[in-house]
Amino acid sequence: MSERLKIAINTGGGDAPGLNAVIEAVVMAAYNRNWEVFGIKNGYSGLLDTEDIVPLSPKQVRRISSIGGTILGTTNKGNPFEMPITNAAGDVEIRDISDRVVDNFKRLRLDCLVAIGGDGSLDIAYKFFQKGIPVIGVPKTIDNDLGGTVITFGFDTAVSIATDAIDRLHSTARSHERVIVVEVMGRHAGWIALHSGISGAANTILIPEIPFDIDKVCDHIMADELQGERYAIVVVAEGAAPAGGGQISQGGGEVGRQDVLLGGVGQYVAEEIAKKTKKDTRSLVLGHLQRGGSPTTFDRLLALRFGAAAIRIIEEEKFGSMVALDPPIVKAIPLDQVIGSIKNVPLDSDIVLTARDIGICFGD
Repeated sequence: MSERLKIAINTGGGDAPGLNAVIEAVVMAAYNRNWEVFGIKNGYSGLLDTEDIVPLSPKQVRRISSIGGTILGTTNKGNPFEMPITNAAGDVEIRDISDRVVDNFKRLRLDCLVAIGGDGSLDIAYKFFQKGIPVIGVPKTIDNDLGGTVITFGFDTAVSIATDAIDRLHSTARSHERVIVVEVMGRHAGWIALHSGISGAANTILIPEIPFDIDKVCDHIMADELQGERYAIVVVAEGAAPAGGGQISQGGGEVGRQDVLLGGVGQYVAEEIAKKTKKDTRSLVLGHLQRGGSPTTFDRLLALRFGAAAIRIIEEEKFGSMVALDPPIVKAIPLDQVIGSIKNVPLDSDIVLTARDIGICFGD
């Protein structure tokens, strides 16, 4: 590698509070070592069209850690290994154009790629590592479902937003003696629903790890009513599913594909509760509110730690690694130990046991 390293950085997948903090830490730590940093816009698009690569200096990134989103842009699409290309006949073909990315990376004389993303983005990064690009991964997902790290940045902010929303819904639900079903994000794992549901004093929490029986949910709501609780808050992860049924997707797409949007389970649960209990029931989808706004103090600090650690790992030439929180330290772990490993909520965990002990129903 050259004496003055040239580092590339990109953000892929869904946005998360804390992305800008990682970018700030990478740039500041790199420049303190007299290295250069270049931002790749919109995932890997900048390495397909090199006009979308921009130099990043301390002046551009200083104090952006409090700002939500990402100054580099991001995308859930544009996988260079499976790129949709329209041919001359107007048909769409899936092609592997990853060699073009590798060629541009080498032509620009870049020394390392810092790839910030979730499981899908880090899978792409690992494939590029196998093709010869030195890569360091930084884990990001508000769902907190990425293996190898105790927590991912963005999660704490999402939980705080969801909990605040649930707190606000208690007053209106109590006033009208309603059941309000709150749908939160969580495609494969119920971490957001679990943490916000417990913190927000929900009656019931439904998560992907526990298929639910709607009759048991309704029985629990009515049992609480006999104890004087004439309203209820039900928190549902978007990936939760009824026992014996599948996850619900928007537009009825095939569940399991990453391009299929989950959603609608909250409305389904609300309709079933209204039908079976005869109670006035409403549903609310928090959606992208959970991704927006300034990151919490915890997420800012964690993201800054991850960014600075990425530069130290580059210095140690531990390529093909991901930074991970293993309290009290941030360390490097091999990317191949992380790819494809979904971190689900352990059903025997203390937090699940706590929820059950304080009377929260999981529909099982």
